[in-house]
Parts: sequence; structure tokens; C-alpha cells
Amino acid sequence: MRHQDSKTNEKVHTDFRDRMTYGEYLDLDKLLSSQERLSNHHDEMLFIIIHQVSELWMKLTLHELREAINAIRKDDLQEAFKMLARVSNIQTQIIQGWDVLSTLTPAEYIQFRDELGQASGFQSYQYRMIEFALGYKTPHVLKIYEKNTALHEELEKAYKSPGLYDVAIEKLAEAGFSINPDLIGRDYTEIYHGDKSVETAWTKVYRNVDLYWDLYQLAEKLVDIEDRFQQWRFRHMKTVERIIGHKAGTGGSSGVGYLKKVLDHQFFPELWNVRTNL
Repeated sequence: MRHQDSKTNEKVHTDFRDRMTYGEYLDLDKLLSSQERLSNHHDEMLFIIIHQVSELWMKLTLHELREAINAIRKDDLQEAFKMLARVSNIQTQIIQGWDVLSTLTPAEYIQFRDELGQASGFQSYQYRMIEFALGYKTPHVLKIYEKNTALHEELEKAYKSPGLYDVAIEKLAEAGFSINPDLIGRDYTEIYHGDKSVETAWTKVYRNVDLYWDLYQLAEKLVDIEDRFQQWRFRHMKTVERIIGHKAGTGGSSGVGYLKKVLDHQFFPELWNVRTNL
């Protein structure tokens, strides 16, 4: 059955007894009933929703990053560029989420903070998987997830797998650049700290853009992602500082102190050094 709106003259479906609705397709009953406050404080709803929305965006980020890594390995670079561009735009949405959360004042947050116990964003396994995909591998975080065997196995697999930059370096080697052979098929559980051969290769790419256009585009997509990731980290740190100052985090970290330390880490160091070399 279709009903004609007298104002817009649009005919819309109104009988859904045998049809799927928008709410059913998105499973909105489950989604919108997942905001269970542990306190009676009004602002806990804000706190829950911001973090749930961030987790949904991170789910999509991982979906895109995994496929981009596969596409790069298969030499489908244009397909990968589309996915990586999408990741950058997703990151912008997550960054803006901190602006909403920063409307939570210290006086409001302390009204329900104790209800969180030791639960903390530090324990976000999707965030860890994104770090793993970008090459930041920290073994101690795996212990957090030993409670869930299936999740721990999934994280361990991601921990041992090549990241986005590893497959980019493989592309440099395939293009004929003299890349340190120890980097190809290396131990991916080790944090990558840079290599002179990779820096030399990227410098040549940036000096010969027309000749290495695909590699140049790949490099810039990686820079976009790291730039936004660092913006996300900075906004996270400043929001935490604004709300709890220099208190320890609920998960046991030093809070702002820890967040400031990780700001110094570069995922793709040679792509930043090349700016100086040119």
C-alpha cells in the first residue's frame, strides 16, 4: 500500500506487514537499547553514545584498512586509494566526536566515573587492531584480552600480520628500489622504526612524481591517515586533560601522561623525513 502526501505529492509505502522496515534492516531495536547507564546521571548517556559511535567508526575503519592491505598486495592500487581516502574521512568524524564529549565538565563526570570501575577506552580492542594495522605493535596489550579466547586469537593474528606500511614497502621493492631485504617478510610483531633504504626510495618517488605516480599517491594517502590519527590522539589527550586533569585513567594508565607519550610515535617515519630531504 502506498500513501500520497497531500503537501509534497509524494507516494510513499505505508504498509509494512510483509515488508522489511528501515528499523529492521538496521536492527535499531538492539542498537538503541544498548545505552544502559550505570548511574542516574544525565550526562552518562553522552559518555556512552560517544564511545559507542567511535567503536562503530572504528569497525568501518578496520573493514577498509584490511581490504586496502589486500588490494595493495594484489596491486589494485586505485581500489586501495579509494578505501584509504574513506579511512581519512572516517577519522575526521571520530576527531569531531571529541568536540561533543568535551562539553562534559569535570563536575559532571565525577558524578558517574566511579561506576566505570576499571573499564577504559585503553581496552578498546578495535583501537588496538587499528594500531596493529598501522604497524604499532605492543605485546603487553594482548594480556588485556586473555579473558576472551576467540578475541585474543583474533588480536594475536592481527599482531603477527603485516601492516599497511609493510605492504607499501613491498611495493617499493617490487618497483625496483633497493630496499633492505631484511624488511621483506620481517617479524611483523616488531614495531617499525625506519630504514635508510626506505627513506631513499620515498625521496626518489617524491623527486620523480610523474614516473612513480601510483607510489606517490600511496605515500600521500598514508600521510593523510597518520596526520589525522595524530590529530585524533591530540584531541583525545586534550579532552581527557580538560575533564580529569592529570588523574590516572580508569584502566590504570597515567592518563594524560600516557597520551602525551604516544603522540611522539610515527607510523610512517620516512614519509615525514622526506619533507626535509626535498
